[in-house]
Amino acid sequence: MSSVHVKAALTEAREALDNLLADEAMLAEIDRAGEIMAEAIRSGRRIYSCGNGGSLCDAMHFAEEMTGRYRKNRRPYAATAIADASHLACVANDFGYEEVFSRYVEGVGQPSDVLLGITTSGTSRNVIRAAEAARAKGMKVISLTGKPGNPMAALSDVAIVTPGGRYADRVQELHIKCIHIFIELVERRLDPENYRDE
Repeated sequence: MSSVHVKAALTEAREALDNLLADEAMLAEIDRAGEIMAEAIRSGRRIYSCGNGGSLCDAMHFAEEMTGRYRKNRRPYAATAIADASHLACVANDFGYEEVFSRYVEGVGQPSDVLLGITTSGTSRNVIRAAEAARAKGMKVISLTGKPGNPMAALSDVAIVTPGGRYADRVQELHIKCIHIFIELVERRLDPENYRDE
């Protein structure tokens, strides 16, 4: 019986990926996100990422792949996940959890920096507040969400809404694929020698 559930889970995941592959407009948005990120790095700007729970883990994964390495060695790219425990605890205690990301953006964000906001529902208030703060500072906002017509998408310069299905796990699985593609797109634009042997 358990193998039935395994197959059902993998089939649902495959269907979600197929749905994304079939959405040419969304694929173009993913490419545009990579272009915006690459231009920010090329111009000496920084990318900030944020999210809650698994989305925060994805935000951290994105930043460490940017500052560390992806597939091959290259220079580090300026990226920071808003994930410092002392900052999050301080702001949550003093201002409320809705402000944990926006306070950071207000403190360190600069015009033409980029915010990558990750929220499967597109309704996480603290990620939305971060997007509002980023826009007020003249930053670009890229969002990864999972439900059409969400408020986070409405605040974004590039809104990538992945068709994950009923639950957040399928959405998150597509988000990590998008994150890896973002990094590859940035590398292809800024360090194309990493791809010359393909």
